[in-house]
Parts: sequence; structure tokens; C-alpha cells
Amino acid sequence: MSDPDASATASSPDTTPAIEAVQALGLEHEVTRHGRVNSLAEAAAARGIEPRDLVKTIVVRRGGDDHVFVLVPGDREFSWPKLRALLGVSRLSMPDAATAREVTGYERGTITPFGATHPWPVIADASLVGRRISMGGGGHGVGITLEADAALAALGAQVADVTE
Repeated sequence: MSDPDASATASSPDTTPAIEAVQALGLEHEVTRHGRVNSLAEAAAARGIEPRDLVKTIVVRRGGDDHVFVLVPGDREFSWPKLRALLGVSRLSMPDAATAREVTGYERGTITPFGATHPWPVIADASLVGRRISMGGGGHGVGITLEADAALAALGAQVADVTE
């Protein structure tokens, strides 16, 4: 469960829309606050996990005002060809930082499907199934650690092989 007494730093808020969403869904989780970090490896170390267990949430634009969240293990990159084939499109792009914030409510480096301002579809790499993962918690230096299967079910995620 979340730890309401965990110490917060100036860069990690006491609560975020992501934390509130996970709590509202009744998901067992742990909130970690470690302040800003400069790399994925540094974030994983601060959370006491392996980089493969730190999940990156990437916002991908299918076109116009149509986006998806793609969940990828920290030690992998998503595959544009696999994602295009899965979505049945010939073209995808990544929005700039301002657009990503506009369509999710979160700054880059803090993005998560939990508590986002729009419930975009979620695609999760198949390698996440059956693991305990840590995702962005909606603020710099804030992580939410939980069982991947419960998180993916709560998000209605489509699970597929989308990484290289």
C-alpha cells in the first residue's frame, strides 16, 4: 500500500493524480519518492529495483488528436514496426513535450496512464506480464510500484510484443 508518511522532497509532491487514481482503483501499491534523477538507471537504483522493472510510459500519436500510451520495460526500446503493425497504421509519431503534457496532464519524465487527463488506450509489452514493476507516479521523483498484472488489468491494457 502507499505510505502516506513517506518523506517528500520539494520536487516530489505528497500526492498526484496518478497516486489518487491507483488508490481509487484499490490497487495494492507502494509509493517511492526520491527526488529528480538524471537517468533511468539512476531512477531504478533510487527505487531499489532493476532497470528492467522500471516501466517507461511513452505517448505515441496515431494522428490528429489520437494517442496511445505504450508501456515498455526500462531495459528495452519499443519497436516502431511492431507498434505500427499492431495498430494497423503506416505512420506514428511522438508528440513534442508541450503536446505530451497537453494530452496527458503530465510532464515528460512523469507520464503515466494512471490519472492522465485523457484515458488513451494502453499497450503494454508482453514481457511485463507476471512481474512487479515500478511506473512513473505523476511527479518528478515519484514512483508507483505494483503488480504488473493488476495494473494492466485496471488500465484495460492490450498486451503484445512491441519491443526489441
